[in-house]
Amino acid sequence: MPKLSTKELLNREAKAQAKKDEWRSIYERCYEYALPQRNLYSGYYEGKVAGKSKTARVFDSTAIHATQRFANRLQAGLFPPYKTWCRLEPGTSIPQESQVQAQEVLDKFNSRMFDTLRQTNFDLAMGEFLLDLAVGTGVMMITPGDEVTPIRFTAVPQYLVAIEEGSYGKIDNVYRKLRVKAEAIQREFPDVQITVELQETIDRRPEEDLELFDAVIFDQETGRYHYHVVWTAKKQELVYREMRSSPFIVARYMKVAGEVYGRGPLVTAISDIMTLNKTVELVLKNASLAISGVYTAADDGVLNPQNIKIQPGAVIAVARNGGPQGASLAPLPKSGDFNTSQIVMQDLRMNIKKIMMDDTLPPDNMSARSATEIAERTRELATNLGSAFGRLITETMVPIVARTLYVLDQQGLIDLPLKVNGVEIKVTPVSPLAQAQKLQEINDLVQYMQIANSMGPQGQATIAVPRVLEFIAERLGITQDVLNNQEEQQMMMQQMMQMQQQMSEPQPANDGGAMVEAMQ
Repeated sequence: MPKLSTKELLNREAKAQAKKDEWRSIYERCYEYALPQRNLYSGYYEGKVAGKSKTARVFDSTAIHATQRFANRLQAGLFPPYKTWCRLEPGTSIPQESQVQAQEVLDKFNSRMFDTLRQTNFDLAMGEFLLDLAVGTGVMMITPGDEVTPIRFTAVPQYLVAIEEGSYGKIDNVYRKLRVKAEAIQREFPDVQITVELQETIDRRPEEDLELFDAVIFDQETGRYHYHVVWTAKKQELVYREMRSSPFIVARYMKVAGEVYGRGPLVTAISDIMTLNKTVELVLKNASLAISGVYTAADDGVLNPQNIKIQPGAVIAVARNGGPQGASLAPLPKSGDFNTSQIVMQDLRMNIKKIMMDDTLPPDNMSARSATEIAERTRELATNLGSAFGRLITETMVPIVARTLYVLDQQGLIDLPLKVNGVEIKVTPVSPLAQAQKLQEINDLVQYMQIANSMGPQGQATIAVPRVLEFIAERLGITQDVLNNQEEQQMMMQQMMQMQQQMSEPQPANDGGAMVEAMQ
């Protein structure tokens, strides 16, 4: 595919944004009521986002709290901070006799990668990324850094991103809107092409924000990515690069056939969220009426309603308080009681928490939880995630690892000759959620071994102990550097057999003189 012209880029970006606008009504409601602090749908282009109150129409914080809990639980279950949450393993193309040696090398690369991640802002960016994923679509940008921060992770709000799907449902093309001050564009993009208009803007209006968009276009023929930065107002291409890896990681929580963007749990819960919000609003209005009240005043030329202040201890002068024409001031009868709304709100809150998977752990005031209970709860969370768990591994974990290793390789921090594609190198999750599923496999194996041992020698003969230990070590993610290889295992077995033989040989009896001599 030849390089696209600026006109073609503008047309493709406009079409992608038009398809994105079809999702605006759904996503905007989710952000307004559940993620108001990350809501850019109102006032972004007018510059009215910063410092603006975004909770004016929010009367209940259940959805906000449940969404934050959802993101925190996903991060703790899949990408726990400052922990190793995946393992590099040899793919199917690596010969069986070279698997152990290859695993030792990959363990070193794996350790180097996580040492680098702990020096970056990965944990912070991942938390924001998972918040957007709760709506349906999350976007992470991974770019090279400097000596202090080798890699930069940026959680891009999905409002700024439009995507195009390629073959097999993979996101091939990404368009992102961004603003850069004119005086900072050379620092942001060292390879920028300074046009006449751009130089004039830098000289005369250095503080002006330039409306740009960058695009990553995948070339099916060469397997490479074309990176463009376009100045929208002047229709000029300022940056062009050709890359082997895309800096954008786009993940969908759940995807419907024929749709490009994802649908998260908030899309499912938004009806309950809006109903609960409206119910609480009406309850607050009813409470305000009950507290302050509404009054009627007789228009008799004596009472002036403008001078009346409704407050405790106030005395209001009136011409009369009774008589044939009625009181000059009387309270307005209230409407029906709103006690039934408490039942409705409780049901709605429970439904929202259940959809957001915020009801799987007991309250904090209960007794201490056992390790078995925690493992069972973690397994329950993995079960509730369902197909989303596999999509999180495929569209989030594997691309993040592949891109991180690519950036480290480009910076010379590692020398990785293989690719993370499942054939040469595969990524195996070892996070708590993945471990919960693997523990079930280990439990099944242990149960079988117990049944086989109860069958006597014939059942015990079916168990290959070395392979069983290898299976358990692999499921638990034990690194090769703490395990003995085959030669070391044989040496250990020989030493143990020799010790058993020495212990089984009869010891010569000592006479009394020898015993006395030994005691002296």
